[in-house]
Amino acid sequence: MKRWAGALAATGALVLAGTAVAETAKQPVAQVSIDETQFGFIVGGSMGGGVLTYEGKKYPFKMGGLSLGANIGVSKFSAVGQVYDMKNISQFAGTYVRLTGSVALGGGVGDMTLKNENGVIMSLKGTTQGLQLNAGASGVTVTLEK
Repeated sequence: MKRWAGALAATGALVLAGTAVAETAKQPVAQVSIDETQFGFIVGGSMGGGVLTYEGKKYPFKMGGLSLGANIGVSKFSAVGQVYDMKNISQFAGTYVRLTGSVALGGGVGDMTLKNENGVIMSLKGTTQGLQLNAGASGVTVTLEK
């Protein structure tokens, strides 16, 4: 009987801990869709844009960036995702760097997490067409269109 009581108490504690973790998970504050072309030969770059949907409004934006290091190839990246840790629209613009992710090569599907200097995080799911290899530092600058 003591074993059952101990097991039941342990199970209850795990359920409560799991509920607490779920309640503290970040909630997205906006959605984003992106289309970007990446290119490179020695010095690489990217250009494209997308739409941020925030508080019921759509905000078009442009993206561009450079990457340094070994770059070669051309690819097209399309993604949709969630935006986190943004308190107002002015925080969205900035330079984003990759925190995590693996973009698949040659027409695959990949995930990527980006963060800018304002602490805004984009969590993206996307598809890539083409092939580009990049073995250097990179970032992408986002500017809101007016």
